[in-house]
Amino acid sequence: MSVTEQQRPGSDDNPDGDPRNALRDRIAADPPTTRRDYLRIVATVSGGLAVGGLGVAGGILRRHGEEPGGKAPEPKRIAPRLPPGESLAFRYPGDEDRALAVRMDDGTLVGYSAVCTHLACAVLWRKDRGAEGELYCPCHEGVFDARTGEVTAGPPPRGLPKVVLAELDDGSIWAVGTTRSGESIEAGLCRQLGDDPALAARIGCPGTQGGAEGPPAPAPGGPPARPGAARAPVEPVPAPVEPVPAPVAPVPAPVAPVPASVVQVPAPPAPVPAPAVSEAVAPGRRA
Repeated sequence: MSVTEQQRPGSDDNPDGDPRNALRDRIAADPPTTRRDYLRIVATVSGGLAVGGLGVAGGILRRHGEEPGGKAPEPKRIAPRLPPGESLAFRYPGDEDRALAVRMDDGTLVGYSAVCTHLACAVLWRKDRGAEGELYCPCHEGVFDARTGEVTAGPPPRGLPKVVLAELDDGSIWAVGTTRSGESIEAGLCRQLGDDPALAARIGCPGTQGGAEGPPAPAPGGPPARPGAARAPVEPVPAPVEPVPAPVAPVPAPVAPVPASVVQVPAPPAPVPAPAVSEAVAPGRRA
């Protein structure tokens, strides 16, 4: 039995009584379980399993779809097409990772891990439940929103991890990446693209130049590009520098005209009258 396969309550598929099989069925694929917690549980079941159980601890504790080093998994073609109102169970990214794709009635395509975050039971698509159908865990009545994967009822502590899906022009459906519980598709892809700044920029990751949302555009007729695939680095484009205006020379204050000095010319002196000449009377002559 794989780590993620879950027995239904009341079944007895473990005749040898090996507690390791029961333990694998009771640990969720996406819990905040630490290695110390795992060892403590194993020691409680049987002290002799502590050493033998170390080999499966890595597989149990690995989050759904999370590759070593945090890189995105390889793309995988899961269906030639998916009509509205239908669902598809598949395995991604590994053969032990159960996943579920759902095409909503309005054409929206969503994908999730099909492992309940409560106790790792299988999650099913129930179109007959709710207005738009719902993701349902029959083990303990856990319910998840079909559009968002968030918990709407029951004991699950977190929403379902997402499986990033891409649809090509020919209608084929591809799984191209995964996210953690409560993580957006953009955040999940950007977290896995640390070694590929060019692709990170194409989907608009924070700190990069770009803005297009969603998975990168695939090559015509081929599978979608794997998030994290090696590509030539792109030189950052420097931000345009605004020209600095030339300094403006100050305009001098207007100078008041200097009035011409007025020279007062003294009036010419009054003419001196000529002395009156009296007509002399010759002596002996009477006037």
